[in-house]
Amino acid sequence: MAKKSPSFSGNTALVGLGEAIRATRKAKGLSQEALAELADIDRSYMGGIERGEHNIAIMNLLKIAEALGVKASFLMDDCGNHPSDLRT
Repeated sequence: MAKKSPSFSGNTALVGLGEAIRATRKAKGLSQEALAELADIDRSYMGGIERGEHNIAIMNLLKIAEALGVKASFLMDDCGNHPSDLRT
């Protein structure tokens, strides 16, 4: 299982991104496991992403967005991405 990001776990931008992913997943009627399978990402890692524990790579964000049928920018629009949120 992937470890939490030591520098960014719980960062408001990552938590917001995770919440956007979770809300979109639920709106699409997908389980966390189903989304993880569609995105080819480990289920437990997906859980950590949704909880804002992982500073995910852009390629994983793109895979998740594709699996959800949305643009990555849609997921990032409401993630609380403000300059003060980007600090550790």
